[in-house]
Amino acid sequence: MNNSINPGIAHTLSLQVNDHLLVDAFTPQFSALADMPPVFATAFMVGFMERACIEALKPYLLDGENTVGTHVHLSHVAPTPMGMKVTAQVELVEVKSRTLRFRVDCYDDCDLIGSGFHERTVIDPVRFPDKVRKKSIALLAA
Repeated sequence: MNNSINPGIAHTLSLQVNDHLLVDAFTPQFSALADMPPVFATAFMVGFMERACIEALKPYLLDGENTVGTHVHLSHVAPTPMGMKVTAQVELVEVKSRTLRFRVDCYDDCDLIGSGFHERTVIDPVRFPDKVRKKSIALLAA
């Protein structure tokens, strides 16, 4: 792992909420969500914040290195309708070995819509795919 990954790394990312990011985008797989209001889905907000953290780290990772999300502790506190812009602001606040803890906040055009913490772990580019392969083999053997 690169020693230049230190607290203080920050990144801001924005996107426009479209119909593919609303709660009802999940209804083909989760029919219970069909009657939910047409707002930015919590799951997409979490993914958006993860993406901002990934982009913040990219310049600091060694060749072949990557990170995976390992912990999410977020609150989604306000609705965002389709058409509004949302902005994620992330900052690396703690580094413990290979675990990286980010403070994450998400705003729409009006106010704060979500905040909390997200942890990512730097994965070994050789060992991690081996773990996935072993699980795939176990699935096929079952």
